[in-house]
Amino acid sequence: MSYYYQDNSGGFLSRIPKVTKNLILVNVVVFLATIINENFMIGTFGLFYPTSPYFRWWQVVTHMFMHGGFWHILFNMYTLFIFGVVVERIIGSKKFLLFYFICGLGAAALQMGTQYIEMQAFLNSDSKLALESVIALKSTPTVGASGAIYGVLIGYAMLFPQSKLTLIFPPVTLSAKWMVIIFAVIELFTGVVGFADGVAHFAHLGGMLIGWIMIKVWRKRGVLFDQDTLI
Repeated sequence: MSYYYQDNSGGFLSRIPKVTKNLILVNVVVFLATIINENFMIGTFGLFYPTSPYFRWWQVVTHMFMHGGFWHILFNMYTLFIFGVVVERIIGSKKFLLFYFICGLGAAALQMGTQYIEMQAFLNSDSKLALESVIALKSTPTVGASGAIYGVLIGYAMLFPQSKLTLIFPPVTLSAKWMVIIFAVIELFTGVVGFADGVAHFAHLGGMLIGWIMIKVWRKRGVLFDQDTLI
């Protein structure tokens, strides 16, 4: 019988699993660099539409470490800390790192897919507004770790569906399963109707979808849990 052993002899940071800790640290360092030179950082590492003159191949990964402001990174890193710590301890650091990045890539893929549909609609129109919309789409980067973190969130909900979560506003307590379902419905609705423009709703859904698929596949194959963890 194997047990999960946690060494509490170190400080606070030593008790955070290594992948979650390092992801948070890298995001914070990149955010500080963005404050120093925002135009360079966003223009170089944010994710632009593939036919944009600003697109670079590495942006499909680097955009996950970019953030558009203090509240953006604070919410994302807080969520990653709360749920990432638990998920990483359960499935193991190597698997969690793979899970995180694949969710982030899935988020980017769905976001680019929806932008492609938008682009085709614009190109099939001869209006001046459509041309301006094409230029705006190609000039607007996607930034943030939200897609990967939404994957972590649904991973947590699948591991602990009956655990209770309480929102700050409104102060409602629900099971993790229902909380994530509600989040998904809200993201789908706001993405379709275009509410809260400037938020990559379909990237969030992409991260959740890929996270759900990966957990289902790993569970079916019997390789979901870390071998050194007692469930």
